[in-house]
Amino acid sequence: MPIGLRPDLAIISTWVRPGSRVLDLGCGDGTLLAYLSEQTGVRGYGLEIDPHQALLAMSKGVDVIQADIDEGLGGFADDSFDYVIMTRALQAVYHPLKLLFEMLRVGRQGIVTFPNYGYWRCRIQFVAKGRMPVSPALPQPWHATANIHPCTVADFEDLCSAHGVAILERRMVDERHRQGWWMQWWPNVLGEIALYRLQWRTAAGT
Repeated sequence: MPIGLRPDLAIISTWVRPGSRVLDLGCGDGTLLAYLSEQTGVRGYGLEIDPHQALLAMSKGVDVIQADIDEGLGGFADDSFDYVIMTRALQAVYHPLKLLFEMLRVGRQGIVTFPNYGYWRCRIQFVAKGRMPVSPALPQPWHATANIHPCTVADFEDLCSAHGVAILERRMVDERHRQGWWMQWWPNVLGEIALYRLQWRTAAGT
């Protein structure tokens, strides 16, 4: 696992082939793209709506386009990239299915991560307290959160199955981005953050 990279980003970096073309949606301060560029020769762009974060990314040598991913990826042609990555943002966009389709249109593969609302601690807060969950992975209360389309691992996999999206790899981690065999065994209950590598089912030969 790469040293000095946040563990979830380190997992993603092992999924990306050296020298490939990458688009990072909501790239933040550009940490992942900067690492991939320096260590594996990846070429690509980041999309980021926050001007401060975009400036931080550019200071690391990342090519950034300041844009709102909710407006779609119409500026990119089909298969412009080998990978389109979106970390911790799927649940915060207005049209997650449309954006997932767009990711797989402009990229040969998509990589997404999101907090799992089926996680056991979330279930306890729903059942025992009757409250929307608040946790290290979901730190804001319901009235302040950007998460407008929360989902569980089961919800997401049902969505993929219904719309011809093949799941090539799945990893589950906790709020500290640590992995454990138990999370992979019962992901919808024991995994707090989900990571997926995706492709159209026809392209994956399934």
